[in-house]
Formats: sequence, C-alpha cells, structure tokens
Amino acid sequence: MRLSRPARTALRIAAGVGFAVLYLPLLLVVLNSLNASPGFGWPPSRLTAQWWADAWHSHGARSALWTSVLAGLGATGIALVLGTAIAFAVQRYRFFGREAIAFVVILPIALPGVVTGIALNTAFRAVLEPVGVPLGLITVIIGHATFCVVVVFNNVVARLRRTSVSYEEAAADLGADSFQTFRDITFPLVRSALFAGGLLAFALSFDEIVVTTFTAGAGVQTLPVWIFGNMARPQQAPVVNVVAAALVVLSVIPVYCAQRLSSDTASGGRL
Repeated sequence: MRLSRPARTALRIAAGVGFAVLYLPLLLVVLNSLNASPGFGWPPSRLTAQWWADAWHSHGARSALWTSVLAGLGATGIALVLGTAIAFAVQRYRFFGREAIAFVVILPIALPGVVTGIALNTAFRAVLEPVGVPLGLITVIIGHATFCVVVVFNNVVARLRRTSVSYEEAAADLGADSFQTFRDITFPLVRSALFAGGLLAFALSFDEIVVTTFTAGAGVQTLPVWIFGNMARPQQAPVVNVVAAALVVLSVIPVYCAQRLSSDTASGGRL
C-alpha cells in the first residue's frame, strides 16, 4: 500500500512523538544519575560518577537486587515447567475443557495487579501461614509465577502451532521412545521459544512491584520495592536514580534477546 506524502509525514511525526514520550523520561533518568547536584538542578552543571560508586556500596540496594534475582529465577523456573507442560497439553491433545484451561492460564496477566495481590495475600494467609509458611521470598516467587507462566505458555503454544507433529511421528515410527523423541526432536524445536519465554518471565518478575507488595511481608524487599520506598528520601535520591538508570540499561538485554529469539522462532525451527 502506498501512502501519500502528507500521510507519510503525519505518520513520521506521530511516531517521533510516541518515541519521545516513551524514551525521553528514561534518558532523563540516566542523565540524572550522572548529575553532580544532589538536588538534580537542570541543566546539570557538572557530570560525575560519584553516585554510581555510592550505589555500588549501598547495602540496601545490593540486598534488594539479590532478592529480586532470586525471586526472578524461582518464578521463571516454575513458569518454565508449568507453562511448557500446559502448552503441550493444550496444543497437542484434545480433551474436554481444553479452551477453559487455556483461558484460566492467560487470565492472570489481564487482571489488575492489585486484584491479584489481594487475592494471593488472602490465600497465603489462609492456607500457608497456618502450616508455618509466613509471607516472604517463597510467597513472592509463587505470586510472580502466576503471571510469568503466561509468557512461557504463549511462547511455547505459538511455537507448537508452527511445528508439525510429523517429525515426532517419524521418530516414533523409527523406534524412538517418548524420551528420545522429546530429547532429539521436540526439545530442539521449542528450545528458542523456551529461552525467549524464560527471559521475558524473568524480566517481568524482576520489574514487578504491586503483587510483590502484597506477598512479600515485612522482611523481604525486592529492588523495585526498595526504589519506591526510597524515592521520598532526599539523601537517597541520587542512589535511587543510579539504580533506576542501571535497571533501564540492564532491562534492554533480556528484552532484546527475547525479541531476537522470538523472531528466529517465527522463521526457523525447520529440520
């Protein structure tokens, strides 16, 4: 379809405005992390790396970072197992309630975070606390896994829809058992989708704050919660800006890798 010159100009302007709204605030966060003024006067009179050194030596920030990494890895591991198993069941088999199960799996990503957080908090207090499991890192991992399963499920289902079962049937005809078929045929075909789903699930967990607030209890603080709690403290503002800037930079890596893997998945996977 060919667009007229005014239409192309309007689209370019709209795209430029959209990118500016999305990325200029992120650029300001990075610049403020190098601003020598603790009050973040604008424009910066001088740039410095002092705040980066202070953030590196901040015990609270490092402890929160480690907690976020543990929560992200735990939630991603659960999501990979459950999301993959459900995706294979829904896509490769026909049974009563199949569509309902797919809907229930996807639903948590569409619910408001505060609703999910309240529901999980109530369930944990009613079920886990009576048996001696208080709110903490375990409940944070379980809470994050509820929505991380969705991205793994969607990635694997999309890959399976583009993968013919004829490869697996051929392997079975040649005498391969179920384990050999999965190891040599199925897993290589879905490997990139699993990796992409895992990266997106980790990024989603690492950035979560609403559900974490309801499921962490008093003794667990992830990095987003730490940032939110220290934003109102003037003496911590430079360190908060540095941590936020580092997250902006680091978040690009899993998202970019997942995007590339998803692109490869869409065009590859042929034997």
